[in-house]
Amino acid sequence: MKKLSVVLLVWVFGILALGEQLFAIPAFARKYQMSCSTCHNPFPRLKAYGNEFAANGFVLKDKDAPRYVQDTGDDKLSLIRDFPIALRLEGHIVYNQSNLKKLDFGTPYLAKLLTGGSLTKNLGYYLYFYMSERGEVVGIEDAFLMFGNVFGTGISVTVGQFQVSDPLFKRELRLTFEDYEIYRTRPGASAVNLTYDRGIMMAYDFEKGPGIVLEVLNGSGIPQSDAFRTFDSDKYKNLMVRVTQDFGPGVRIGAFGYLGKEAPIGVSNDVWILGADVTLSFGAKFVLNAQFVERRDDNPFFRVVAPSEVKTHGGFAELIFMPHGDGSPWYLVGLANWVDSDQDALDYQSAGAHLGIILRRNVRLVTEFTYIFKGSFDKHLRAGIGFVTAF
Repeated sequence: MKKLSVVLLVWVFGILALGEQLFAIPAFARKYQMSCSTCHNPFPRLKAYGNEFAANGFVLKDKDAPRYVQDTGDDKLSLIRDFPIALRLEGHIVYNQSNLKKLDFGTPYLAKLLTGGSLTKNLGYYLYFYMSERGEVVGIEDAFLMFGNVFGTGISVTVGQFQVSDPLFKRELRLTFEDYEIYRTRPGASAVNLTYDRGIMMAYDFEKGPGIVLEVLNGSGIPQSDAFRTFDSDKYKNLMVRVTQDFGPGVRIGAFGYLGKEAPIGVSNDVWILGADVTLSFGAKFVLNAQFVERRDDNPFFRVVAPSEVKTHGGFAELIFMPHGDGSPWYLVGLANWVDSDQDALDYQSAGAHLGIILRRNVRLVTEFTYIFKGSFDKHLRAGIGFVTAF
């Protein structure tokens, strides 16, 4: 541990020395000439204003001007004058005290090229390309078009490739290295989980009432197309419904239901997932997110003879502390994960703490300690330090 401490200290002082030089402005901040803190606190975590901006097709109400669009003399043509592009770069040094007992320089851990914006009124797009994630070229994950206020109904429609869990808690915007494990869980050979899929997402917010989201999905993840140029592995479509309700300024309660069927080899697996969650905000300093998920698969191993049901449940609790509220120079996150399944290999329990120091609005120095009580390896501690930046 002495060697680890020395390495971590050297890394901290190295980043602090470079921090003031790592000034950068991401794409939307460049376009509107506004600070990243307008939408993020800290980045990539979205504030309420940032969520409204995203839901509005990446347009600031009453602030989108003709100067952002190329004038070609054709009013039916929408061309962005300056194509928005940004880069997210992360690196981590991680010590894994399992049977590996390794100190690993995971830099870069990921390099992501992002673009997004408004194409015209009520039409926006978002896309990012993983140039590298854990040493591999992953390709495109998020890629979708967003249609706002369709036919004047107030309904927004997203079409493309996105995370099923986006209306729940956004994995891509979490502050921790540790993931929301229940979203990634897939029993047996099932392709269904709450991460990436292709489909359509429709959302509507009632005035002073609940918000409702409906997703219609392939239910097969985001693999390559087959020989017939189709992405779905069967003839079925899966559905998810999400309902949320705010109770005052600091309480949001939500629930969702997922119903699906998959038959990639002719033998089917029926899936249902139910979940409930709560977000509690205590002033501007504390935010508590908690979610419970229950799942049933009637034949996730796709057995022709003697299929077996697999029951899985779990969830997570996340507490975020920002000592000075919006604009805090540092923050703390506590995250606990829990997954319990009939398939023992899926069982997972962890608890950890994450500290972030905001060197610039778009540069964070992070350190995180997570103890895994149950997982792929024996009980062990994972400790790391790194940086997260976007420009």
